[in-house]
Amino acid sequence: MTKALMEAASLYNDPRFLSKSEIRIRENKKRRLRIVRRQKIALFLGIAFILFIILFSSYSLMSVAQDDNFVPKCKYYKVLTVHAGDNISQLAQEYFDEEEYEDFGSYVSEICKINQLTDSNFIKAGENIVVPYYAEYK
Repeated sequence: MTKALMEAASLYNDPRFLSKSEIRIRENKKRRLRIVRRQKIALFLGIAFILFIILFSSYSLMSVAQDDNFVPKCKYYKVLTVHAGDNISQLAQEYFDEEEYEDFGSYVSEICKINQLTDSNFIKAGENIVVPYYAEYK
């Protein structure tokens, strides 16, 4: 049978133009296409499942878990009395924690902000200064 007759028969779905073997061939071709389509869907779902498992396991491995010896640090405040010859840098040096602050300057600026000081070099003896510090939870 010619290609034109096959197309005409498939357009009209008219079995008059097709022999039994041609009908069987046509049905087998449809069945193979359905099988290939199912295989493609199964492959896509399998790959999606594997990607999901990989992403889930990588995120669970990257989670930050704390060990049993972890002791949290809390922020506390201490009031210090300024003595003659003291400056903020000297007072801050004792309580500075490099794990909690980017640098020493940010710690000094926080002390100035808490105490409402405009000039970090100008403090008077006898004043009380509030200094933040970090220590283990009590």
